[in-house]
Amino acid sequence: MRLTLLALLIPIVTQSQAAPKPTLTLQDAIVMAQQQGPLAQIARSTRDAAHFHDNAFNARLLPQLFIQGNAANLNHGITTITGIDGTTQFVGQAQNQSTLTMGFKQRLALTGGTLTVGSQVSRLDHFGDASTTLYQTSPIVVSLQQDLFQPNSLKWEEQTQLLTSRVAERGYLEAREDVAGNTADAFFNLFAQQMTLANASSNVSINDTLFTLNKGRYEVGKIGENELLKSELALLRARAAVDDARLARDRAEAALRRQIAYPDGQPLTIVTPDSIPVVDANPEVAVQQALRNSSSIQQNELDDTQTRRTMAYAKANNRFNASVIASAGFNQTAPTLGPAYQSPLGTQTLTVGVNFPMLQWGAGKADVEEAKALGTRVGANNKIRRDALAEDARFSALGLQQAQRNVLISAKADTVASKQFEVARNRYIIGKITNDALYLAQGEKDAAVLANVQALRNYWTAYYHLRRVTLYDFQKKQELVDQP
Repeated sequence: MRLTLLALLIPIVTQSQAAPKPTLTLQDAIVMAQQQGPLAQIARSTRDAAHFHDNAFNARLLPQLFIQGNAANLNHGITTITGIDGTTQFVGQAQNQSTLTMGFKQRLALTGGTLTVGSQVSRLDHFGDASTTLYQTSPIVVSLQQDLFQPNSLKWEEQTQLLTSRVAERGYLEAREDVAGNTADAFFNLFAQQMTLANASSNVSINDTLFTLNKGRYEVGKIGENELLKSELALLRARAAVDDARLARDRAEAALRRQIAYPDGQPLTIVTPDSIPVVDANPEVAVQQALRNSSSIQQNELDDTQTRRTMAYAKANNRFNASVIASAGFNQTAPTLGPAYQSPLGTQTLTVGVNFPMLQWGAGKADVEEAKALGTRVGANNKIRRDALAEDARFSALGLQQAQRNVLISAKADTVASKQFEVARNRYIIGKITNDALYLAQGEKDAAVLANVQALRNYWTAYYHLRRVTLYDFQKKQELVDQP
């Protein structure tokens, strides 16, 4: 009797043939997890949010059409008015002012300033014994708001947004591979529990047969009571192991169902891969691809950019600064709306603001030193992140190679252990060995079965971990791409 992986699965296959059930392969489970699993939904939502944020940022770089105004600005009360001779008068006032402004606003990539082209109309109503109305119009006004001697804020924002978008894209690809790896782990965990249950059930049958045999031997005086009790104890333990294995299998199935969002109430039967793909995972290629594709590298660039931005502003705020607000256009006033647009007069405004820190008690210098310290910390963190990534990629490739070898070794070990137990069982039946030697061979057989399953589990988790670290498909020799 050979208890190989195939033999232990015969009862499961027989049941599936008697009552057809949907079968689920490893790749089917991974596809389901990546399409409808809860972790995949979280990753997809995070990616979509980043895409929409990037789209919104880029859209705001285009000319923005705006309409704004005040429908009512009522002022009714007594107002203090100071005359040219210095006297003060208290005058009752009742008026309402309504304004409407429409135009285009554009941020300037070259300078970081803001250019606005628009039109404005304002109506002022005076209430009282002699109510009056006055319109003021500005058919066109061009205005510019520009900071001088300051970093180009728009340039820094564009660089930061670009890197943030790249981090989100790479992070989504890594999350997909995490989902695949977790699904493979859950899939083979269920397979391992099924094998444990099948093996435990087989052990019950074997130990029951041996116990029956030993009772006959005991009755004729060929074995002692101690050996019979050991046989009975082995049978009781085998039956208890079946109950434990069944509970573990049900729990593993529930975990897999939850991870891949498998429909409730629908039977689940898994089919393990017949073979594993032989992957040429070159450690040097793995390191190269990881340093090119990983979100950690993009995060390094983002952190470095933000640090340099902080430094630039810290230095700029510690020296002479100025800002300019200038506008030019036309305006006119009239009691009615139509004449207010006739024969407009030119209008210009100019405001130049300056700021020169004189005495800060070292605050400006402290800001610069703080930015330098943060830059040093970010540089150290980036180096740690980069070195850890390269190390992970290298050992992930080596680990996958080792996992491939272990699968072959464990399969051979399973076959040897099964034959060894078969020989031991036959020798025990004819009385050539003791029950201790038989149970030792049985334990080695059980361990070999589980070791073979664990080797497969380790291989597939290592396979998807390498893909996650490098974002590279070593079978197709190409980088992983985003999928909708």
